[in-house]
Amino acid sequence: MKPRWKGKGSEVKALADPMSKIVSQLQSSLVQSDSQGLLSGCSVLLEVGAEQIDLLNRACFGRPIITAEKDKQWVQLGLEEAFYLYHCLKCLKIMGEDNCSKNEEELWLCMKSKKEKFPYFYKAYSCLRMKNWVVRSGSQYGVDYVVYRHHPCLVHSEYAVLVLSEGDEDGNANARLRTWSDVHCTTRLCGSVAKVLLVLSISRNGHGTRSPSCLERFTVEERTITRWSPEQCREDQKIIENGKTGEK
Repeated sequence: MKPRWKGKGSEVKALADPMSKIVSQLQSSLVQSDSQGLLSGCSVLLEVGAEQIDLLNRACFGRPIITAEKDKQWVQLGLEEAFYLYHCLKCLKIMGEDNCSKNEEELWLCMKSKKEKFPYFYKAYSCLRMKNWVVRSGSQYGVDYVVYRHHPCLVHSEYAVLVLSEGDEDGNANARLRTWSDVHCTTRLCGSVAKVLLVLSISRNGHGTRSPSCLERFTVEERTITRWSPEQCREDQKIIENGKTGEK
């Protein structure tokens, strides 16, 4: 599937300002300002300046929060987004709900307590982000994530992502893609919104998830699933009907 750019000149804009460059600028800005977020529920709140909120928007991290305080601007980061800035880019400090700064293992356990399968979702998120895909929530499409090759204002998302962890293929009630009807419904939905279903199967290879060091031992299997169209033909039907088969 080719990228579907939004409007004339969108591709040129994206090529002139690659996502890797924008993320690098954001990383530098957050480090210089010694930025610190606050864990609140299943998100992290971050107070930022005008320059940083622009970079966060361009890099597609978090969502701005509208407040009555004109002199303060806040951004709400998802758990995976916040931990990526903290753990991978090392440009953000995070305080717990007790207003105490957390080290890496403490923060990992806090986020894991908020979201049971956080280790698997973070592994999937970080793998996609490190490849410079923009990753956003896919809840409106019934999937975990949707990914874009640049900012959503320039291009449509290409993949709808499902994250499968160990245990998702057994008989529990939360398992997904266990039956043919599950696969058929999901791929049909993705096809109707012009996206390819990307399944990321995360395996911990027998290791626990009590520490972020487990991420190094996780493996990710990537599979794309597309719906077969019965109308597809291996030969050009028009040529056959015109009796020109074999002619040059």
